[in-house]
Amino acid sequence: MTRQTGFTVTELMVVVAIVAILLGIGVPSYRYITNAYRMSAEVNGLLGDLQYARSEAIKEGQTVTTCVSKDGIACTGTGVTAWANGWIVFSDPNTNATVDAGETVLRVQGPFKGQVPDTFNATPNVTAITYNREGFASTAAGFVTTTITLQDSTANGAWTRCLVIAPATLSTQTHAMNPETC
Repeated sequence: MTRQTGFTVTELMVVVAIVAILLGIGVPSYRYITNAYRMSAEVNGLLGDLQYARSEAIKEGQTVTTCVSKDGIACTGTGVTAWANGWIVFSDPNTNATVDAGETVLRVQGPFKGQVPDTFNATPNVTAITYNREGFASTAAGFVTTTITLQDSTANGAWTRCLVIAPATLSTQTHAMNPETC
């Protein structure tokens, strides 16, 4: 009598059904996790650079500015408020929020390289944040609280991240129910 090895079509179909169920559960969870981590990493990149600008302002005893920059050399200026274009941190002793001759660029962050465009905009429309030698943040509008909101292209509230910049503090907020506000 010869012994046969292998598996039957019924066993194969049961295994395929189990794999399909596991993939049906796992793939959406994987997408959620990868999007959530990517969004958090992008916000934390700006948060880290703002904290760095603040500490440099205190350490140097002069103002340090973080501003939107497309080219990594100079501030982009008015009209382009999307922080997703990238930003720079630089010493700004004359507090004019532009990189002048003799002012040192301390850090450069390039544009986001996501497959789908994310929005990363400030409310009110702020293109530069300046820290004075005491570590207090100000914008062109003065010492006001600014919120920079990062949304993915689907505007899903679960993936919305906000960075709140007050004159003396920085904080992040996550999982807003309304993706338009934090």
